Amino acid sequence: MLLKFTDAAVDPLWADLNLDVEPGEFIAVLGPNGAGKSTLLHTILGTRKLSSGTVTATSDIGFIPQQRMFPLDLPMRAKDLVSLSLAHGVLSGRRASQSEVLARLREVDAEHLADLRVGKLSGGQQQLVRQAQAFARDPKLLLCDEPLLSLDPGVQQRTVARLDARRRDHGTAILFVTHGINPILNVVNRVLYIAPYGHTLGEVGDVMRSEVLSELYRTRVDVINVDGRLIVV
Repeated sequence: MLLKFTDAAVDPLWADLNLDVEPGEFIAVLGPNGAGKSTLLHTILGTRKLSSGTVTATSDIGFIPQQRMFPLDLPMRAKDLVSLSLAHGVLSGRRASQSEVLARLREVDAEHLADLRVGKLSGGQQQLVRQAQAFARDPKLLLCDEPLLSLDPGVQQRTVARLDARRRDHGTAILFVTHGINPILNVVNRVLYIAPYGHTLGEVGDVMRSEVLSELYRTRVDVINVDGRLIVV
């Protein structure tokens, strides 16, 4: 087991969370803004404390943070950031080889960005660099906070395929925070839906139902399947 929440709570966002995550699982974390989805990831990283309960996790964690643009004048290239991730920080005394760095960038189709300053990259290009950083140490658990933001549909599809291949080939467990399930619908094992009046955990067909979401929001919510895409209204 790579991650375990037991009777966990972060007041006033969510409470009584019990979640076990096994190697190779792909779990979507859904819910409205302000429900505590990103907070959940930060309790795993140790940057946010639980109000009660416990969380235990592997130390081998990769993190793709929510999109924030690098400063325009940041004097670092894409390959510099990936090198730091590979070298476990500047105080380790280890320097990543050029071939290692380029291999990680190549893994996310971003080798061509290696020598460019990250502050000059587009939002989508910066997100690819963050993916390369997250993959750098071959994590057992990968935390993704809205990793498809700023990516066009084609890049979104390639990103999802890349994440799915990693969890299949390496047994990496993925916790994927998102507002929309459709881009990952075909790869998700379970859904954790966090809403204003509770949360629920289960397979997509058990969670993404009108009666379930209506109870979580305490108002009528309709889930409609249109040509294999789920629309929540």
